[in-house]
Amino acid sequence: MDISLSNVEYRYQAGTPFERLAIQDVTIDIPSGTYLALIGHTGSGKSTVLQHLNALLQPTQGSVKIGDREVKANEKNKNLRAIRQRVGIVFQFPEHQLFEETVEKDIIFGPMNFGISEKAAKDRARVAIKQVGLGEEILEKSPFDLSGGQMRRVAIAGVLAMNPDVIVLDEPTAGLDPRGRKEIMDMFYELHKERNLSTILVTHSMEDAARYADQIVIMQQGRVAKRGTPEEIFSAPEDLVQMGLDVPEVVRFQLKLEEKTGLNLGKIYLSIEELTAAVTERLGGGVRT
Repeated sequence: MDISLSNVEYRYQAGTPFERLAIQDVTIDIPSGTYLALIGHTGSGKSTVLQHLNALLQPTQGSVKIGDREVKANEKNKNLRAIRQRVGIVFQFPEHQLFEETVEKDIIFGPMNFGISEKAAKDRARVAIKQVGLGEEILEKSPFDLSGGQMRRVAIAGVLAMNPDVIVLDEPTAGLDPRGRKEIMDMFYELHKERNLSTILVTHSMEDAARYADQIVIMQQGRVAKRGTPEEIFSAPEDLVQMGLDVPEVVRFQLKLEEKTGLNLGKIYLSIEELTAAVTERLGGGVRT
């Protein structure tokens, strides 16, 4: 499902003494099937953009088109439930939103709230729990008897059970150790491919943006500062440094390697495997001494 933001502005508490401009003149096109990473400092406007993607917030200027629905500023926009059913958001620490007495009841709550029958919702729960790497036996357990990692997967299963066309991930690995972070991110990437989802990842991790996304948008002071493929974005690390942002570790390593050895690989590599292969090929398949 295509999503596009056109000249979007949003002001918190508009028309009051506490009015605050959060984003302005934001134009982003997200074609169906795109994996987009949204990066930037805290306060850059990432989370405000995120909440426009399923009409949790509505623009004070401009418009947001979500599939065949358009949400415009200064208009009464009706039946937003249909949009929210198609766009699922996984917030930071989604396990904090668990509340039912069993895992199954928690997962089926969303689908049933949107009019899905209990039987169909339970069928979806069985599919979703497997997609997040857990067994069906866990459906009868209390979510509060699970480990932190299992609780997060259950919360994600609740979003997947809505069968969204778009999934929005707001720092989905916050608080996880490196292994847990990679497992969750790999899981989302597989779901993105299997379901042909449009995926929008809000993250501070340049490694995750480089590894998984096919498009990156950098937000700065409420505006879109830059957009491109990971290769385009990270091929100009000086631009990121000027914005106070980091670059992936493998890019830092490549730049240091080229500086120390005089080797020019001709492009930026975003994984250590690709970088190793490129260096090996440049050295003729062997290591110079």
